Amino acid sequence: MAIIVQKFGGSSVANAERIFRVAKRVGETYDAGNQVVVVVSAMGDTTDDLIALASQITSNPSAREMDMLLSTGEQQSISLLAMALMEMGYSVASLTGWQAGYHTDGVYSRSRIQYIEPSRVLREIGHGNIVVVAGFQGISQDGDITTLGRGGSDTSAVAMAIALKADVCEIFTDVDGVYTADPRIVKSAWKMPEISYDEMLEMAAMGAVVLQPRSVELAKQYNLTLHVRSSFNYNEGTIVKEVATMNKDMEKEMVVCGVAHDTNVVKASIFGVPDIPGAASEIFNKLARSGINVDMIVQSGTRDSKQDMSFTAVRSDRKKIEAVLSDVVENMPAESYALDDTVAKVSVVGAGMISRPGVAAKVFQVLSKNNINILLISTSEIKISCIVDELETKKAVRALHTAFELDADTLVNVEA
Repeated sequence: MAIIVQKFGGSSVANAERIFRVAKRVGETYDAGNQVVVVVSAMGDTTDDLIALASQITSNPSAREMDMLLSTGEQQSISLLAMALMEMGYSVASLTGWQAGYHTDGVYSRSRIQYIEPSRVLREIGHGNIVVVAGFQGISQDGDITTLGRGGSDTSAVAMAIALKADVCEIFTDVDGVYTADPRIVKSAWKMPEISYDEMLEMAAMGAVVLQPRSVELAKQYNLTLHVRSSFNYNEGTIVKEVATMNKDMEKEMVVCGVAHDTNVVKASIFGVPDIPGAASEIFNKLARSGINVDMIVQSGTRDSKQDMSFTAVRSDRKKIEAVLSDVVENMPAESYALDDTVAKVSVVGAGMISRPGVAAKVFQVLSKNNINILLISTSEIKISCIVDELETKKAVRALHTAFELDADTLVNVEA
């Protein structure tokens, strides 16, 4: 008898009709002889609606009270899904994050799971119940409710699957799986049957929102197989596992497996930073203490004992970044700073890059031919990211997708 953890996102449980559709899917998995634990997100736009409601009360809400408020969204979902399953004749137990045993580090709004004590979940499974668990939340050592940040339900599901030694963790969403690019932008994009953890992690981090990066990191660490699939049909989705073969009939390895993009980007630049030991450390420590997660970093050459630095972060951190950089200019001192939130990040990802020279050159050539200016560049063994003007995002994604022969009609012509 297999243990299967299924996660359903907010769009999958957005209304009563969809909740019953999810209940039917869960019931079918249970009827097939499996033990089933379901992790759900808040319904539709509930989290955004609760944030908007809080903003009508105060412009500076307590982080603790915001977590208390936002955790109620998932509690609505688990109780309604449990009711739907009961209405269909199943024995069900719904559990909040703390009832299910999620223990967190206590950092409000962006907690990390320290460990799971799944005894209550195992007991309910032992009683023959389908267990419905609230994602996105846990309890701190002090007994406070904390939330895991945006996309935290994916991480909740993966962590529970690991704690239960589940056979698979199925991530149900509103798309069929992981595509070579956003199919809304690239009509010839195709669904990958398999993808490696590393490739999926890069795709997720670079803007492919089908999976939250923290959940992929956790799955890779414990070698847990993920299955990303749609809650609206029964098509096979994309398997995320240690080694992806992509297509066993292909004689030639794919160098690039996908093109991702992210428009939730702000580019920050600091000019005239003293070229002394510890300058960069001071700046980025200040950013870290303000809770700003920095992505790409570029440092210019030295001139007149000074240098310039640029980095990227999410746009929602713009005000916090501005406060930090104002302090840097005043107290370091640096000469000035600038922020630009009219940019986007476009990335090509593929494990084949490790052994194939010339990928970066091709990326730059393609963007140049399309008259797209590159503002920043960042690379890893399996990823090349470029910051470009946001208005050029779609053109860049389409051009790169075609240039690396990812279009569905050119798939057989993959280069060696």
